[in-house]
Amino acid sequence: MLLRKALLRRHTVLPGFDLALGMTLLYLSLIVLIPLSATFLKTATLSWTEFIDTVTTPRVVATYRLTFGSAFAAALLNAFAGLLVAWVLVRYRFWGKRVVDALVDLPFALPTAVAGITLTGLYATNGWIGQYLALADIKVSFTPLGVFVAMTFIGLPFVVRTVQPVLEDVSSELEEASATLGASRWQTFSRVIFPILMPALLTGFALAFARALGEYGSIIFIAGNMPMVSEITPLIIITKLEQYDYAGATAIAVVMLVMSFLLLLAINGLQAWARHRQGKV
Repeated sequence: MLLRKALLRRHTVLPGFDLALGMTLLYLSLIVLIPLSATFLKTATLSWTEFIDTVTTPRVVATYRLTFGSAFAAALLNAFAGLLVAWVLVRYRFWGKRVVDALVDLPFALPTAVAGITLTGLYATNGWIGQYLALADIKVSFTPLGVFVAMTFIGLPFVVRTVQPVLEDVSSELEEASATLGASRWQTFSRVIFPILMPALLTGFALAFARALGEYGSIIFIAGNMPMVSEITPLIIITKLEQYDYAGATAIAVVMLVMSFLLLLAINGLQAWARHRQGKV
């Protein structure tokens, strides 16, 4: 048995641990660590007072509030809607199921500029959807609500594609056993199915949230980009770059990086807690 394990370790498809680890660290350094380090180094050219003044101006703070608030709200909505869509795709058979399944991936394939123009046309006051919302005095295009709509549009696939494989692995026998023991449908879902899906749902939420934070192309068309109203943080970074204020742009980028990292770290902590709790059940 020991000889067999030694042979398996020696003849693996992937390269050895040292080589694989070295390639991993090299790739991550080139793609992630070096660009992020350059951002922090460029920001270091500012004094602490200049840094604080740059990242706390009323206009910049307004973009933080809109960007992070809309991204969080859109990710919450996508967590609920994505779970529902994944449930329908996995548990039901209906005509046009493959078309619906393909539509879920449309935001992945659609260029962001095309998505932005399309959403703007749909939700403008004379658009197919916007004209009816206008009757209720609801304006989407060129408002913060438009930012939320665009973030919701691009984030849904991340939740669906994360939850769907886990839901496919959940055996229907669990539901049958729960029903046999006298549990209602809601009790079966909340106490049996949902704890299994929770880690994947949190992962999908985190991916949708991170994607919404970094979205630019589809939002600038529908947002209207009015300072203090519908301007997102990525746009103000681009604006500073166009003004050759590289240190100011990287300073705001550093704030976004740190805030995003802390939020994602908290979400990863919730994932670990959910997996640990699921293992005890």
